[in-house]
Amino acid sequence: MTPAQPVRFGYAITLGLLAALGPLCIDLYLPALPGLAQDLNTPTATAQLSLTAGLLGLGLGQLIFGPMSDKFGRINPLLLSLVLLLIASVGCAMAQDINQLLLARLFQGLSGAGGAVLSRAIARDMYSGHDLTRFFALLMLVNGLAPIAAPVMGGALMAVLDWRGLFMAIAVIAVLLFVLSRLKLHETLPPERRSKGSVWSAWAALGQIVIHRPFMGFCLTQGFMMSGMFAYIGASPFVLQEIYSLSPQAFSFCFAANGIGLILASQISARLSPLWGEYRVLKGALTLAFVSSGSLLIAGLTGAALPVVLVTLFFSVASNGAVGVAAASLAMQSQGHRAGSASAVMGVTMFTLGGIAVPITGIGGTSVLTMTLTIFGCYMLAIAMFALLAKKPEQSA
Repeated sequence: MTPAQPVRFGYAITLGLLAALGPLCIDLYLPALPGLAQDLNTPTATAQLSLTAGLLGLGLGQLIFGPMSDKFGRINPLLLSLVLLLIASVGCAMAQDINQLLLARLFQGLSGAGGAVLSRAIARDMYSGHDLTRFFALLMLVNGLAPIAAPVMGGALMAVLDWRGLFMAIAVIAVLLFVLSRLKLHETLPPERRSKGSVWSAWAALGQIVIHRPFMGFCLTQGFMMSGMFAYIGASPFVLQEIYSLSPQAFSFCFAANGIGLILASQISARLSPLWGEYRVLKGALTLAFVSSGSLLIAGLTGAALPVVLVTLFFSVASNGAVGVAAASLAMQSQGHRAGSASAVMGVTMFTLGGIAVPITGIGGTSVLTMTLTIFGCYMLAIAMFALLAKKPEQSA
């Protein structure tokens, strides 16, 4: 299918907003994390587990909605996920202690995963090759606004709302996206292309994907890079607000600046891919990740001033945008007939590794050093996965 440009851009906006549900569930309440910990009378490290619970839910939920969409089509599972997101978000807002919040956050992540996994699957239904890379860049352009807008919006809403109100805002967004999806999206997986047999056979296809070495090479490369990103997301509210004494609003704007870098890098990656090939672009982006995260670690080890930390952090986050577009395109191009399941494996890899990375930054107390060391370690594992498993495809030569 090769839709006209207006249809393509309209789909990118709608799918990008759906893909942004994951970052939105994570980022909107970031400025409220210190206040949330105080309100629920829980330590900082325990409050950060609400982030981990959401990340794990976002990963595990994709294992549900991805194979389900290969069997039943894309639209109905998507609408179901939005209804469940509404219910889970209200549950988060009504939590009376940290345990209730963690459980509600897990289900919020599970339901929010539908938008993330199905946006990639629908894109793969529609495009391939460099067209898929460009479409992923459009998704990143729209999706990248979520890390910019969410904490800024969260910081602004905190002027009139507490952390409970922020979760109610996500519930309202779920309703709006349900309506938008019904109006703008159509089914991209016709019955004749869906998985045959029982629904369990669709889940069984996950095993075939996991043992596909080139796919897993690109998948783990992206996954470990994103785990470094989530380490930054989880630690930065405490590092920048409590250690460097930024206000919630100032933190939100620093977070937004890094989101702009993420978007710019993703667009540059897409522009260079037809010229160099996704594989060479990915190698260049990983080189940037090595240099920038290494500089960030040095800043953490030496106790550098805030401007130095922010500059090195900017390029470390930006490298994720370039890696994400190229790695996702290369991975999905190899699994067109199982796009939903492949997208699920990518999602569960990203969010599970991210859920593991976040609490590591809090070991011994969240600090500049623990944040920068975790980011550097995740990026080095990404480079190792690329070197050991990823294979250059013929079409990117």
